[in-house]
Amino acid sequence: MRFCSLGSGSSGNATLVEASQGITTTLALIDSGFSLRELTRRMERAGTTPQQLSAVFVTHEHSDHAAGVLTLSRRHRVPIVTSRGTWRAMGDPAFDPALLRFVADGDDVALGDLQLQPFAVPHDANEPLQLTLSDGARRLGVLTDIGSIAPRPLAALAGLDAFLLECNHDEALLRGGAYPESLKRRILGSHGHLSNACAAEFLGHLQHPGLHTVAAAHLSERNNRPDLAGQALAAVRGCHVSEIAIAHPALGLPWIQV
Repeated sequence: MRFCSLGSGSSGNATLVEASQGITTTLALIDSGFSLRELTRRMERAGTTPQQLSAVFVTHEHSDHAAGVLTLSRRHRVPIVTSRGTWRAMGDPAFDPALLRFVADGDDVALGDLQLQPFAVPHDANEPLQLTLSDGARRLGVLTDIGSIAPRPLAALAGLDAFLLECNHDEALLRGGAYPESLKRRILGSHGHLSNACAAEFLGHLQHPGLHTVAAAHLSERNNRPDLAGQALAAVRGCHVSEIAIAHPALGLPWIQV
């Protein structure tokens, strides 16, 4: 199993996960916050195309995660996997139901060579889900939008081999920045986004010898810096900051083996 980020930040998010049993290959997309044209360009940069997708998992309805989902699904007949709450917030009554698969917290979702296990998170959306993915040998955790450390995500993410973790903001930069106070309160709230310090605390609960890869994602372009996010996670890992992968808004991350 391997994964790559096609871009992560307030301007758009999309993550590819691929698994193969030798004869078959499954390619899953987690979120599509880009236009179909831009997503296609980024997928081609990663050596893939939308036609190869087995499904797109939509974590929640916010535009930086879901703006391009319906167009992608209609154009290329890519099934959408998401919660009923997310679909109510983003869906289209005229959409082909054959392309929809509803899931909930705690489900085991078979998708070709991958097993998906979605779990509920505190975030200001309608039934948001994040997930772990497994190829039967390794487990990847994806956690890109969560406001606070909660028991359910901690339990769902225990024992990972690789982790893509939100480091949205540096709290001092956010508090001293130009965002309106109402937006600052939303981001800092229990259903907003993780600061670097909270992400590091979250990682501390999940750190174990088998967790060999940690990547930071969803960094705010105004309220964070890659070096600050990297330093926060590296301190928990006890490693050099260069060993923490950082997803770039435009360039994402290259393929990483789990």
